[in-house]
Amino acid sequence: MTLKKQRSKDSPTVRERRTTPAAVAEEILEEKLEDIATILCKSETDRSRLYDEVLAMVERGLVRIALRRSNHVKSAAAAYLGINRNTFQKKMVKLGIDNDPE
Repeated sequence: MTLKKQRSKDSPTVRERRTTPAAVAEEILEEKLEDIATILCKSETDRSRLYDEVLAMVERGLVRIALRRSNHVKSAAAAYLGINRNTFQKKMVKLGIDNDPE
């Protein structure tokens, strides 16, 4: 029996899964993260901070995008990201982001 016959009709093929918007975005992100990891892994300490640094970069980027798309309205930006406004505010403080339009 071939692999094609073994799949149920509702199960997407590997090719179909890669063409969903989320899968395409994930593939692009992984390619960019590979480059970022190469740049950031040049650490002078024994302990890598790669994970923490990349997460902070992603969060900073998402917060800035959300603020721009919501005309710098924090509650709307938080809703855009699907998080609580207070959580959004704490992230802004932690990441050193002010709410001034650039």
